[in-house]
Amino acid sequence: MVNEDLSKLRIEKTKAISRPRRRRKIIFWVLLIVAIILAGILYTQGMFTPPVQVQIVTVSQIYPSQTLIVLNASGYVVPQRKSALASKVTGRLIWLGVEEGNRVKQDQIVARLESQDVTAAKGLAEANVNAARHNIELARAELKEATLNLERNKALLAKGYVAKSIYDSALARYEKAVAAVEASEASLKASLAALEAANINLEYTLIRAPFDAVVLTKNADVGDIVTPIGAAANAKSAVITIADMNSLQVEADVSESNLNKIKVGQPCEIQLDALPEERFRGAIHMIVPTADRTKATVMVKIRFAERDSRVLPEMSAKVAFLSRPPKPEEQKPRVAINQSSIVNRKGSEKVFLIKEEKVIETSVNLGTKIGDMVEVLGGIKVGDQIVLNPPERLRNGLKIKVAEK
Repeated sequence: MVNEDLSKLRIEKTKAISRPRRRRKIIFWVLLIVAIILAGILYTQGMFTPPVQVQIVTVSQIYPSQTLIVLNASGYVVPQRKSALASKVTGRLIWLGVEEGNRVKQDQIVARLESQDVTAAKGLAEANVNAARHNIELARAELKEATLNLERNKALLAKGYVAKSIYDSALARYEKAVAAVEASEASLKASLAALEAANINLEYTLIRAPFDAVVLTKNADVGDIVTPIGAAANAKSAVITIADMNSLQVEADVSESNLNKIKVGQPCEIQLDALPEERFRGAIHMIVPTADRTKATVMVKIRFAERDSRVLPEMSAKVAFLSRPPKPEEQKPRVAINQSSIVNRKGSEKVFLIKEEKVIETSVNLGTKIGDMVEVLGGIKVGDQIVLNPPERLRNGLKIKVAEK
């Protein structure tokens, strides 16, 4: 019985071997399918393709008026009325009432020099004028008395009551009185002239603004010696420098060969390096009638259509000369891209937006054409980088390499 039971305990080798083989086959096919799927995913994401070499551009804002440009030039903002205020006499600066950026009015006193000597001279001249006036009064009183005496002696002489010598003495006294009055009047005129000179000398110690302006620089401080010609080491010739900000114009150099493209009154757009996002309207004020032989250029002055307090002297500027005045809607900036950046995929306009060295196919909403550019109403924004002239094989998610220029 025991041997029979042991004989039954046999293992079917074929069944035991076949089961692990089936499992291995199943696992193999699952792994193969997973590998194929992963390879497909990686391939669609460009993992197995080399980076595509492309050119890139940055989405920017442009002005429609740029299509009207016939010529460009560069220059600087220059005040047409500018003055370095100084004194006509030499003296020590004792008061300075302004600093950089202050606005001054015409005839406003901005500084004073020491004036004790000229003030004393003025007082002496005033005293001389008063003395001359009193002398005139005295001379006129003497003349009045001499006139009466002469008339009286003239009447007595006619009647024979006085001698001719007495009449002659009265006449001489009268003529002397007349001469004394004339001398006193001349002395008064001389004293008044001396007083006027003293007033002028005193005025020279006051430094006034010749026109409404803004103080640009302060060239001297209280205690400095101010002289018309600053020859001494510690002497200053100018106290402050001012400029009329309403007279600001752009002075630009234009090549002689391009003069036929511009004329006085021609509309312009002015862009300042300090305010790159702004466009200022202007027009040609003057074409200076002389050329610079060293540069073969002619200076052109462009006035601003509207005054802007942000515009300051000596700012660098770029000037665009336009073929006609821009319309109001042409003066507003628009987001635009080059037309060669756009591709048509599946019936919609798209661009390839660059993100982390990969391209993302992005739909864009386009507006009107502006020269070789086209307005973008949505989908991308200013500052985004996109592919220029995208190749046919470029697709969403591929890696890119920027082409060297």
